[in-house]
Amino acid sequence: MTELLRLFTQIALSRKGPQDLPASAILLALTICGYFAVHLVVGTVLPPMPGPWINHLILDIVFTFCWYALLLYVAKKPERFLQTATAVYGYQAVLSPLLVAALWLQRRFEQDSLWQFPVTLVSLALLIWIIAANSHIVKAALEWSMAPSVALVILQTLAGDLLVLTLFHSSTS
Repeated sequence: MTELLRLFTQIALSRKGPQDLPASAILLALTICGYFAVHLVVGTVLPPMPGPWINHLILDIVFTFCWYALLLYVAKKPERFLQTATAVYGYQAVLSPLLVAALWLQRRFEQDSLWQFPVTLVSLALLIWIIAANSHIVKAALEWSMAPSVALVILQTLAGDLLVLTLFHSSTS
């Protein structure tokens, strides 16, 4: 287990890629459960947003799964799905505590002009790190250059956010 955590950390640091993981449906399922559990524990202590954040988490998990299944199918590389999705959920599990804490800090200090700027900078740095790590995974999975991989990750992020806004906007209004 510690070796797997070490590997996911190496993927988050862009030192390893999805090709370094075994293609295992069980490992993917366990990694998704681990991602959910880490996000749930940290989100319970530091709620990342008011309202039904757990619903957002579940939607994020399902959307990510479908996104990579469809992406690799369209790219004619469906055999890489297990490793790619495992890498995505794995590195996200490693970075989830930082992400949730950054979201909590943004909410906490949104009206505090002294702390708003440094908290926003930390959040921006974390977003750049997440895009870079995810792009590294996409680049390895699709064998594309970095620029289109980054564009795909940004598109995924925007599509996921749009989906959350569309599905949950009416419940928060």
